[in-house]
Amino acid sequence: MIPIHDDNKAERTFPFVNYLLIVINVLAFLYELSLSHDQLQRLILRYGAIPAELSHNVTLVPGAPHPIYLTIFTAMFLHAGWLHIGGNMLYLWIFGDNVEDAFGHVKYLIFYLLGGVAAALCQTYVGGPNSSSPMIGASGAIAAVLGAYILLFPKGLVRVLIFLGILILPIRLPAIIVIGFWILLQVWTGVASLGVHTAQSGGVAVWAHVGGFALGILTVWIFRDRDNVQRQRSLRSGYKAFDRW
Repeated sequence: MIPIHDDNKAERTFPFVNYLLIVINVLAFLYELSLSHDQLQRLILRYGAIPAELSHNVTLVPGAPHPIYLTIFTAMFLHAGWLHIGGNMLYLWIFGDNVEDAFGHVKYLIFYLLGGVAAALCQTYVGGPNSSSPMIGASGAIAAVLGAYILLFPKGLVRVLIFLGILILPIRLPAIIVIGFWILLQVWTGVASLGVHTAQSGGVAVWAHVGGFALGILTVWIFRDRDNVQRQRSLRSGYKAFDRW
């Protein structure tokens, strides 16, 4: 199930913070593409968030930022490949603008960064505090955005493509189903990985997703603007769930 777009006519403020985050991520990835294999590995080791460094407050790689906790922020803007950044930016593009409108620009930026921090800490202390594998990617921060979206607009309709063998079914589904399915998959994968001595499961830091999502769920009430949320909710109409588009 791949989300393509959310159906709403409620957006009123220009989401320049969300667009700026996308641009920074893309520019950072283009810079990664310009590096040789060895240079890229050094970049990721220095600026990725390494659980063993964070949990013990030590620097394992020469040239890493000081204090080492700064890697939590630098890691948010690094990605491991085209699919990694493409999937993350797709979700941020679809859901981030609505959450920014509901929060306001400054609060949205603070919220996004806090989501990334919560994600890194959750992956570190649940997924493996002694792991030397660097964590990179914006997915933890984006998971916080998804957590906020599912509470603010659970009935908001999302256009998705569902793959059924060789068939591709375009359909509109409520956000609570689309995002709910995603987070249940993350929790299931994360629980299944417990006891395995690795910071990630299949190359994906699933506990980072869970941590970011939890941050979004728990803090959305602090960051939201009631009037903006009500405006979006009142204008979300004209489509029916489960209809093809």
